[in-house]
Amino acid sequence: MFEKEIMVALANVIPTTEQIGGISLGLTLGLNPATVLLISLTVNCLLFFPIYFGLTFIHDKFLYKIKIFDKYLDHVQRKGKPYVDKYGIFGLTLFIALPTPLTGTYTASILGWFLDLDWKKAFLAIAVGSTIGAFVIYFGYFGIYNILKAMINL
Repeated sequence: MFEKEIMVALANVIPTTEQIGGISLGLTLGLNPATVLLISLTVNCLLFFPIYFGLTFIHDKFLYKIKIFDKYLDHVQRKGKPYVDKYGIFGLTLFIALPTPLTGTYTASILGWFLDLDWKKAFLAIAVGSTIGAFVIYFGYFGIYNILKAMINL
């Protein structure tokens, strides 16, 4: 009954696809655009909590032993910290608002955790940035779709 919606939610959970994959998939499957945006935003915003709060436990128990995670943390810090240093918590919003690889909810939540930002402010920044990013993806999808459709109908 809700197979397509579940597929959209699952696509949003995949670290490399997140909203880009979820929104594109939902629109391609013909779901109502408002439903697609609602699912995508809800999933991405809710991802913040297990990442931000789970990292302390998981890092202290397991991740500190894994060198690749330390390299990832270095990457996150190099890529995102300048935004936060320059613009404060609004920098986290800017960081996640531009839908590019490794700037999604996972990375932004990890950055907020790593920089020890207040969770409420970090969540709000990520929710606003995720909303901006969702609309960028949404309108980008329809722009590309309409261009391709026009080219096919020539």
